[in-house]
Amino acid sequence: MKTAGFATRAVHASGPKKDTHRALRFPLYAGAAFDFESAEAMADTFSGRRAAHAYSRISNPTVEALERKMTVLETGMATVAVSSGMAAITAALLNLLTAGDNIVAASSLFGGTYSLFQNVFEPLGISTRFVPADDVRAIEGAIDYHTRVVFLETISNPCMIVPDFAAIAEIARKNNVVLMADSTVTTPYLFNAGQFGLNVVVHSTTKYVSGGATSMGGVIVDLGNFDWTRIPALKDYHRFKEMAFIARLRKEVYRETGSCLSPHNAYLQILGLETLSLRMDRICGNAQAIAEFLEAQNAVRSVLYPGLDSSPFHDLARRQFNGRYGGVLSFNLPDRAGCFSFLNALSIIRRASNLGDNKTLALHPASTIFAGFTGAELKSIGIDDTLIRISVGIEDREDLIDDIRAALKGIENV
Repeated sequence: MKTAGFATRAVHASGPKKDTHRALRFPLYAGAAFDFESAEAMADTFSGRRAAHAYSRISNPTVEALERKMTVLETGMATVAVSSGMAAITAALLNLLTAGDNIVAASSLFGGTYSLFQNVFEPLGISTRFVPADDVRAIEGAIDYHTRVVFLETISNPCMIVPDFAAIAEIARKNNVVLMADSTVTTPYLFNAGQFGLNVVVHSTTKYVSGGATSMGGVIVDLGNFDWTRIPALKDYHRFKEMAFIARLRKEVYRETGSCLSPHNAYLQILGLETLSLRMDRICGNAQAIAEFLEAQNAVRSVLYPGLDSSPFHDLARRQFNGRYGGVLSFNLPDRAGCFSFLNALSIIRRASNLGDNKTLALHPASTIFAGFTGAELKSIGIDDTLIRISVGIEDREDLIDDIRAALKGIENV
């Protein structure tokens, strides 16, 4: 039977479970606890002999519905939904790492992820080796006997660097290392992670999945293609074979750290998934038009967007992301004062730190999402004080370009 298209699966995929009353819209189960018909049934559930919901910090029917849908859209094996994108990264890595292990990670990560590795994992005895995401040899050279994970972003935020995942996946396989990526900016609609050899993907569902910044959330998706007996941290769960990663995640790390997704947020994100492909098509088209406009402006020193022919990642992005290039772009202006002048002159585009909203948002990364970083750290990550990041929304592109054109006039007559 022919596999349904992405949009059809996003609307209809729900897995084997249906609502008791056959509601077309899976209900919001907002309660904290669930009743049992007997003490025996309750004991069987808590011992793991019976699959049932007991307490919403551990599992919830509405959250489970979101997890099933994300698993289908990622063509994965299982998903765990959590309270935020950072919670997804934290839980996924804590599930795989113990003191003495190390991560090989892109040097151009989102500021929160970089800080997590440096300021939280490092004191726990988990070190990180930062290397350029586009340098396959450097990634391979940084891997040693204690490396458990290579962690990348599908398109780095905000530097717009695209890794060669097929080449890196081959290196990870050869070294029995998990290849994990934050696919927030590409979503499962643009990037089929399993096809390019990734083992685990995480998303901040707060972004594109939520359907317009309606709610916070994150997901961890096991793509079902890694031998978990290679990971020492999972030794007590090797008996679960291909489910070892998810089994420990659910029974220990996720369950005991309390990073559960609220049922209400899960409900909103199920709604958001239904329109994901429509919004991403519009957003990617708008981003391409804005990037091309910016590249032609005298006041703009450079534009970072893989959809441009001038991008060193253009051909790679085209192959990996189905001919689309995402909804985030960055560009450099002459100086910091020019950046602030540009941001202050915007009228339609909002000044905000989120991305993936239906509204177009802009910020100055060095003074906002990387505000706590030293000059040396900013330089190592590739963040210039002249950089502006735009997360493109679904508005009419002509209106967005007019807004940008007017804001640039305060810097140089364009």
